Amino acid sequence: MLGLYQIWEICWYNFRRWRKNPRIIITFGLAFVLCFLLTDNAIRFSYEYNTIIQVIEPFVWTFGDSNSILLASLLLILLFSDMPFLDAGVPYFLMRTSRLKWLMGQILYICLAVFIYMVFILVSTIVICAKNAYVGNMWSETAAILGYSGAGQVVALPSSVKTMEMSTPYECMVTIFLLMLLYTLLCVLIMFVMNLRKGHFWGILSVFIFNLYGFLLNPQLFKEILKLSQDQLYIANVVTGWASPLQHATYHMHNFGYDLLPKLWQTYFIYVVLISMCLLLALLSIRKYNFNFSGGLN
Repeated sequence: MLGLYQIWEICWYNFRRWRKNPRIIITFGLAFVLCFLLTDNAIRFSYEYNTIIQVIEPFVWTFGDSNSILLASLLLILLFSDMPFLDAGVPYFLMRTSRLKWLMGQILYICLAVFIYMVFILVSTIVICAKNAYVGNMWSETAAILGYSGAGQVVALPSSVKTMEMSTPYECMVTIFLLMLLYTLLCVLIMFVMNLRKGHFWGILSVFIFNLYGFLLNPQLFKEILKLSQDQLYIANVVTGWASPLQHATYHMHNFGYDLLPKLWQTYFIYVVLISMCLLLALLSIRKYNFNFSGGLN
């Protein structure tokens, strides 16, 4: 129990750094602005057609798209780019605990901070559209128009008949939230491991490379560049759906019973394996990590 308490104290010490921290304020401020900009199409569409929306739908439509997930994950660089935090409190914890417990405190902080960030994203989309929304667990008339008429493609909202027929709004929201959470957690852990092994520059660069890899493995991008036929586009869709972690985080890029895309449980398994590998690398890296303190901050 003492060990768990020490791990929590290390985690809580990092959260205390949030108080009046300009970086935290800027990160969450930009996240709210991002949500406002990304949900604008959905809200404007509902007003134009004089319909109301289900309160969760803007989140589902917005973050059912890989580009929106990518933008939201990149903002986390501001939160975690300087981890591990090497301020005056770290020697205190290292003398009274161990490197392993200190590392577990950092990992717990990362998991909780990413979760808080994702909850903030979800709540922001709800607040922005609340004036013209209801809370019942059924798809709105706006969603029906977007899905069945194909208008969603015109206004760049990924509302599909498949989504509406296979799930309810809250069920779909939970799935998208979990997919985003796993993807952003993987991004942050990759950066954290690279910070431990190579330094902050390589940590930030690794996240950009990881996200660029996911961005380039996009079937629509292949279609525009290579002028693919429908059959070739289907093959590209399946290949990128399996090969790209970003596509794994995209709800509609999954098998719901009639194609070769990964099933949701397979995506969860792949993320758990990748995250576990990052945790193992972090455990190996902390053994040789050279703590360097200078003037209270590294």
